[in-house]
Amino acid sequence: MDLKKYIRDVQDFPKPGIGFKDITTLLIAPEAVKEALQQFVALAKGKGITKVVSMESRGFFFGPMIANEINAGFVPVRKPGKLPYQTVKQEYALEYGTDTLEMHLGAIEKGDKVLIHDDVLATGGTAEAVVKMVESQGAEVVQLDFLIDLTFLNGKDKLKGHHINALIEY
Repeated sequence: MDLKKYIRDVQDFPKPGIGFKDITTLLIAPEAVKEALQQFVALAKGKGITKVVSMESRGFFFGPMIANEINAGFVPVRKPGKLPYQTVKQEYALEYGTDTLEMHLGAIEKGDKVLIHDDVLATGGTAEAVVKMVESQGAEVVQLDFLIDLTFLNGKDKLKGHHINALIEY
């Protein structure tokens, strides 16, 4: 199945000059969701993954489903102030300034084998921050899986030394 046909291009969103890859058109097509999930699960099987870590908010679409299918725990990564318990924080660079991500303290344990999942790999800043957060807890990042890799933004450069998969590339 060609998953690209389920992705809608929205021009000038969220600002002029940006071509946004909208995955909501894939999410409303059960056959595309099933196919993407099957592909993600196949990429993760047999790797001993104990936790799937996904970033707010679009990473939450497939992250819990993947975790369930491979019998791993699911760990959400959120913006500051959204998680109710003690957190581990990681700051990362934006085009102008910085932002921070958080996950619950103790959600990742030393020795965990982690799959990091998100919808899109763009510049790699968010994924790099999550890798640092996971590794700071003594866990191993086994791989990073994305629905889409915007290859022209060179996000993989920030993730050197890690195994990266994407179902769709632009």
